Amino acid sequence: MTGEEVPKKCFAGITVNEGPDFKLEVQEVDVPEPGPGELLLKLNCTGLCGSDIHYMTGDLGLRPSSFGVVSTGHEGAGVVVKLGPQVDQNQWKVGDRAGIKPIWNVCHNCEQCWNGIEQYCSQARHTGISNTGSYQQYVVSPAIYTPKIPDGVPDEVAGPIMCSAATMHRALVDSGLKAGNWVVFPGGGGGVGIQGVQLAKTMGMRPIVIDGGEQKKTLCIEHGAEEFIDFRETSDVAGTIKKIADGIGAHGVLVTAWQSYKDSISFLGDRVGGKVMCIGLPPADQNVVVGDSPTHLAMKKMSIQGTIVGTLQDIASALEYARRGLLKPIHEVRGKGAWAESVDQLKNGKVAGRIVIDFNKD
Repeated sequence: MTGEEVPKKCFAGITVNEGPDFKLEVQEVDVPEPGPGELLLKLNCTGLCGSDIHYMTGDLGLRPSSFGVVSTGHEGAGVVVKLGPQVDQNQWKVGDRAGIKPIWNVCHNCEQCWNGIEQYCSQARHTGISNTGSYQQYVVSPAIYTPKIPDGVPDEVAGPIMCSAATMHRALVDSGLKAGNWVVFPGGGGGVGIQGVQLAKTMGMRPIVIDGGEQKKTLCIEHGAEEFIDFRETSDVAGTIKKIADGIGAHGVLVTAWQSYKDSISFLGDRVGGKVMCIGLPPADQNVVVGDSPTHLAMKKMSIQGTIVGTLQDIASALEYARRGLLKPIHEVRGKGAWAESVDQLKNGKVAGRIVIDFNKD
């Protein structure tokens, strides 16, 4: 079932020279054909995520090229243009808005899938690693595991929600933190962290951001941070947090900037029941360990917990926040001509918030 004429070719952001010296080139590729139970989406945009850099450099120890994938990306938004065989036409039709998310599909039949933590499914297939990602104009996605985008949420807002906002929603839910709690976001001026700041504020928490530069400070304060600590200008970050957070310390630390793991426990200060949530992934060649003495952990009832991307439910919840105006845009929209340059800026840590590439804009 085709609503518009689907071309044979489309463009994609291709990783050339995968590894530390990679570069991105926009090239022409074949448009895929949806298989049984699959949708063909025409994406209007993709967000640029820090994980894309990990995938293109291969510094997590996993390379997309080993799966035959050359287009990364995992946060796209667009429209259904074709239904594959066996797709339930009561559930999907041509013209429906839909997104591409970090987990392409799961087995739907294991303990993790049954219990609403399907992102930990041992058979999960990862978008942009084992399956072609959102750096391609036309992509296929399993109908049973594709998020619908509601009216009232523009594509350029919905795209980053697929990864960054859903990831932070899941981290906040998993943390068990409550309204009124102080929450520290090391790297909160980045594309993932700033979504966490907004969500925490909406949930009644009190966000403190650690990051650097006036641009990120402005972004964070405008989007709900009560305090911004510039690590470049503050000699005692942990002490400053303790003063802000009731003279005790933070209730929780949500780490998106992996370089902050070494200091993350200190941000809890003397708080009993504090929690560090591990979100950002360090390169495989970095020996990063988060921990403390068992005595300290026991006496302070402290916990350290890992969390990864969100579920379909987290995506739906974050999209609803956006629809209600509670999750505001944190992106800068650029055209395809700025794609390669934007990826380089992301690689070099020069991006505040999120860059979104509009596929319909040169």
